[in-house]
Amino acid sequence: MTIPNCLLHGLRVPVIAAPMFLISTPDLVVECCRNGVIGTFPALNQRTTEGYDVWLTEISERLASSPGGAAFGVNLVAHRSNARLAADLEVTKMHRVPLVITSLGIDPELIETVHGYGGLVFHDVTTVKFAERAIAAGVDGLIAVSHGAGAHAGAINPFALVAEIRSIWEGPLALGGAITNGAQVAAARMMGVDFAYVGTRFLATPESSAQAGHRDMILRATVEDISLSRGVSGLPANFLRESLAAAGLDPNDLGPSAERNFGTTGNLKPWRDIWAAGQGVGSISDLPPTGEICIRLAQEYENALELSERLKLKF
Repeated sequence: MTIPNCLLHGLRVPVIAAPMFLISTPDLVVECCRNGVIGTFPALNQRTTEGYDVWLTEISERLASSPGGAAFGVNLVAHRSNARLAADLEVTKMHRVPLVITSLGIDPELIETVHGYGGLVFHDVTTVKFAERAIAAGVDGLIAVSHGAGAHAGAINPFALVAEIRSIWEGPLALGGAITNGAQVAAARMMGVDFAYVGTRFLATPESSAQAGHRDMILRATVEDISLSRGVSGLPANFLRESLAAAGLDPNDLGPSAERNFGTTGNLKPWRDIWAAGQGVGSISDLPPTGEICIRLAQEYENALELSERLKLKF
């Protein structure tokens, strides 16, 4: 299966900027797209469906004023706790969003609706079992969320996860998990994936809505400062140990799983004050604009490909 042209148009480097809860903004999406990276955001980053509609209008208008950029997408949480899913899907359909990334559940009606207007559906998976379910439901692409990814993360090594998914799926595949530079994007491509799924590196930018303390914490963190916990959303997720401690939690003993809830109702304080990040934090040492990161990724990617060609000549 080939990559749809709508995702290749304007792409300078095979990267999807992952949708980050409470972090991704229209500015982040637009700057990614203008600089050759597919930009995305979660619909739930706007507190209402009406606000989500406003954001989609703003993004579409800004991208229309500078044609030639990459596509954009949105994340729709398909878990039953998301009371807004039906309404947000109608707005998504109205705006004909090119790429819809679904997570935390499969919704066949959602897939049918997006396909009905010509859009694509990629689905987050952490295991081959979940990949099989998504394929059976008719998704267009899979996103392998491996060990080390920021926020909700899988427990499987990326080499193992990609190899097993590729044994059952020839279609578009993205890989997420501690990818912060273009050389790692090239490595992911050599493993057999089509896109790298990059989150934490784009969190540490002025265009994200991350609090200043969150960004600063990432700058001083290493992989040992990341803790995997079920205590925030009920699913395994990677958080900064320092933020867990600041919230009065012991990063080494986070207790039982929380009740699963991924909607907009209830207490959102843990996601505001307990900050997510992936295991790639140790390679992040600055806070450049989003556009600069995109340019860096593209150059590092090209450099890695050139190095690969040179190494090939020696063997």
